[in-house]
Amino acid sequence: MNDALAGKYLTFKLADEDHGISLLKVREIIGMMPITSVPRTPDFVKGVINLRGKVIPVTDLRLRFDMPEIDYTDRTCIIVVEVESQDITIQMGIVVDAVTEVLPVKAEEFEAAPEFGTKVDTQYILGMANMDGSVKILLDIDRVMTAKEIAELEKAA
Repeated sequence: MNDALAGKYLTFKLADEDHGISLLKVREIIGMMPITSVPRTPDFVKGVINLRGKVIPVTDLRLRFDMPEIDYTDRTCIIVVEVESQDITIQMGIVVDAVTEVLPVKAEEFEAAPEFGTKVDTQYILGMANMDGSVKILLDIDRVMTAKEIAELEKAA
């Protein structure tokens, strides 16, 4: 597998699934805070937050991945990530159930995303980390949102 994919990943829970994103994309992790809703945005866009004077759009990853919505708990948090799409780079928050740990992932622990056929969209999956008897779904955070959605978020912020 590609050595470029090896590195440190921030892992987090969504439902009972372990996910990870490259630590290089993570700017910070913050607790839940008031989110101001923005009209006429998709359901998975929760709104915007004011983070030290900067307006940041916030997306709920559960809703983005068509998982059932749950009430936020004291473990729920917002991961502020830097997303690049075409020529746009924005900071956005993603709501996750709980952050678990930072894991080093070796190239030999990577596996390609499985093929589920044409009905399942796996373009946002970077690969799978098969480690210690469990599988972590590693996300390409730049592909979780489309360029059009990112441009709309940029306008909302």
